[in-house]
Amino acid sequence: MTLPAGETTTIADIDDPGVIRHIWLTIGEIRGEDTPGDWILRDLAIRMYWDAEDDPSVEAPLGDFFCNGHGMLHKIESEPIVTVPYAGFNSYFRMPFAEGARIEIENDHPEDVLIYFTIDYALNDVSPETPYFHAQWRRENPTTPTEDFTIVDRVEGNGHYVGTYLAWPAIDRHWWGEGEVKFYIDGDEEYPTICGTGTEDYVGGSHCFWDGESHRETRDKVDTFSTPYLGYILPEYGPHAGDETYNGMYRFHIPDPIRFREDLKVTVQQISASSDGHRERSYDVSGVAYWYQQEPHAEFPEFPDRADRVPR
Repeated sequence: MTLPAGETTTIADIDDPGVIRHIWLTIGEIRGEDTPGDWILRDLAIRMYWDAEDDPSVEAPLGDFFCNGHGMLHKIESEPIVTVPYAGFNSYFRMPFAEGARIEIENDHPEDVLIYFTIDYALNDVSPETPYFHAQWRRENPTTPTEDFTIVDRVEGNGHYVGTYLAWPAIDRHWWGEGEVKFYIDGDEEYPTICGTGTEDYVGGSHCFWDGESHRETRDKVDTFSTPYLGYILPEYGPHAGDETYNGMYRFHIPDPIRFREDLKVTVQQISASSDGHRERSYDVSGVAYWYQQEPHAEFPEFPDRADRVPR
């Protein structure tokens, strides 16, 4: 199917109750670095609507939804999200709906885009109490020092949180991931119910993702990993000392969902560490939150236009 430039195209319209079990999608052409097509993964926005709702339950840049942030293509081999060569995007999140489902892609790219896709679903009755799938993308560029980046908030109702993807450019070579991931659950205000020990710890890593050798003299000693529920999948460095690094990581709470009955807010600090100690920093941080909840859901924040989505 061709996605005309500047238009929104419906790629699925289902009128019966059922559950989407698998989505596969690829793009006809993804151009290389420093070409007009460089940011195509941020130029396309995917939205999903359940039961004829007016506001989407899923809204994110296409690449970020499949854990490919920064407009960069890379592999991920997790349980719910898989991206394999070349640009084969897969989602195994179960997406139930009691009346119907609609999936749209908005093309903010300067040119038409060709996509190929398969959406596998079963038709069956769905209970009114069934929690529905939701995903929301946010970006703050730059973040404000001493103020945590909000991964998601205003999640209101009864449900469970199942995953986080973070795309995080660091502005220098200092270690950037000392901040804590925090979950404010069911009325938490000053203190969260869950408070982590560091950003790399949250995604299952440790010690700045070192590979066992000090990388104070070289930037080539950082290990990546992609497991069913945890991953650090992108350390991309600029060509010169002092260039920013583009980082991508995920944590899927499939075996350990974070349950809430009233409301949920998720945040992460931006704290760096270097020879002069720890300090709050300002970065360009974006992320996708994945969760299930009973409808209705709170209206999402206004989705950023293309100029505020593309990396800088």
